[in-house]
Amino acid sequence: MADGPVDPDFMLYSGGFFSDADKRLMSQIRSLSATELLVALYCHEMRHDPQHPAWPERDRFVLSKGHAAPGLYAVLAECGYLPAAELMALRKLDSRLQGHPTPDAPGVEVATGALGQGLSFAVGLALAARLKGAAWRTYVLLGDGEMHEGQVWEAAMTAAKYGLERLTAICDYNHFTQTGPIEVTKPLAPLAEKWRAFGWHTLEIDGHDFRQILSAFAVARQTAGRPTMIIANTIKGKGVSFLEHAAGWHGRAPNAEQAARALEEIG
Repeated sequence: MADGPVDPDFMLYSGGFFSDADKRLMSQIRSLSATELLVALYCHEMRHDPQHPAWPERDRFVLSKGHAAPGLYAVLAECGYLPAAELMALRKLDSRLQGHPTPDAPGVEVATGALGQGLSFAVGLALAARLKGAAWRTYVLLGDGEMHEGQVWEAAMTAAKYGLERLTAICDYNHFTQTGPIEVTKPLAPLAEKWRAFGWHTLEIDGHDFRQILSAFAVARQTAGRPTMIIANTIKGKGVSFLEHAAGWHGRAPNAEQAARALEEIG
């Protein structure tokens, strides 16, 4: 565990709420829809060792939606990869915790943030595990908006071609892009049918229900001969009433009153 408890503002760390002026452009709700998914992965599903981040037999995780880095850092701190106090160094010069994750941060496998590329990297990791005869699994978290990128579907075809059964992808399906509702910008529906057509074992769950999340991971581990896509239906800005299902907050900070209200609602 961490060298001290994560601050009660943990959920706001994961959503990017900071008072420093150089953090004002952080996306305010980019992590809240994925919080339960990240917690389930690191606290229940994956094999990993915070005291030995490079443990060869660890499961690998790729945060393809790199803009959710604050949520990943908060979970890494809770697990003990870094001090909780270091979360306040987010996006500062020379900090290990930049606005998008890099391997400078302990527990981070790859730099991400150019949307659409994370699944390709995860496919490479899964192929490497097969070539090595290794038992570790690969997990990748994608945003729904990045599925507008063609590279995602190229990687999906490759994973299916090689039957990468130790690869599990999760889509944070919160139905919003940076500019507005995904149904307006470029609809993805029927999303599950698309992934099934690309040869993936596809599950649909409530991404805020731990029982459903962990059950889906268990099913993925038992799936043979093909990769698994878990479409997690989520709520953008989950837990903060004025942020839920709200556009316009991707690069906008709350004022002091809004931040206090958000902290009170999250508890």
